[in-house]
Amino acid sequence: MSLTPRQSEILRITQAQGYASIDELSQAVSVTPQTIRRDINQLATLGLLRRTHGGAASEASSTENTAYTMRAQQMRDEKRQIGEALAAHIPDHCSLFINIGTTTEAVARALLKHKGLKVITNNLHVAALMSCKPDFEVLLAGGTVRADGGVVGQATVDFIRQFKVDYALVGISGIDHDGSLLDFDYEEVRASQAIISNARHVYLAADSSKFGRNALVRLGGIELLDRIFTDAKPNTELMKRLKAQNVQVDW
Repeated sequence: MSLTPRQSEILRITQAQGYASIDELSQAVSVTPQTIRRDINQLATLGLLRRTHGGAASEASSTENTAYTMRAQQMRDEKRQIGEALAAHIPDHCSLFINIGTTTEAVARALLKHKGLKVITNNLHVAALMSCKPDFEVLLAGGTVRADGGVVGQATVDFIRQFKVDYALVGISGIDHDGSLLDFDYEEVRASQAIISNARHVYLAADSSKFGRNALVRLGGIELLDRIFTDAKPNTELMKRLKAQNVQVDW
């Protein structure tokens, strides 16, 4: 099947940005949202992109993540809403792990309204943001610093393992249909596994573009989580798995 010029433009926009909403695509190519939905369905059937709630995501590589600058721009409003929803369930004067990711950075911004938090993180952006609050204590894990501000390596894991905190606030690159939590960097996954293992409650912050997204490294299964905060209801199959594992979903 050959693509129409409109479908080629939809594909170009989605690949360039990583994600595009139906409204955004509708305005870009001057057609109705219904037409965009039909085009997205056809392109998804061809395996050229992925349908998501309210838009489409690039059918990206399972071995390499999208660049940080692009990830930071994708679904910004949804991430902000997720951050605020999650932060509402975090009490003042508690201890937290916060891992690498643009969605957990949105959570960190929302937490600036809190009081007396003790935060342990391997995310330079989170550390810089939250250390501005004089009543917060922020501990930054040592290790190898990546270009996106993530800190990883054995030293990172060893540092994290020294603590037992109230809440782990984690992000993820993909959630497979079988409930596997997926990411791209083995060392990042090891740090996240240590974070999850040393927290009393584990909250995942993930926008809906992560549902069904592929990535190379398996962190673990959804049974590791207590709660997921997202912007849209997961598909029926995943919801069944979440319910079976008593994982609460907020959207």
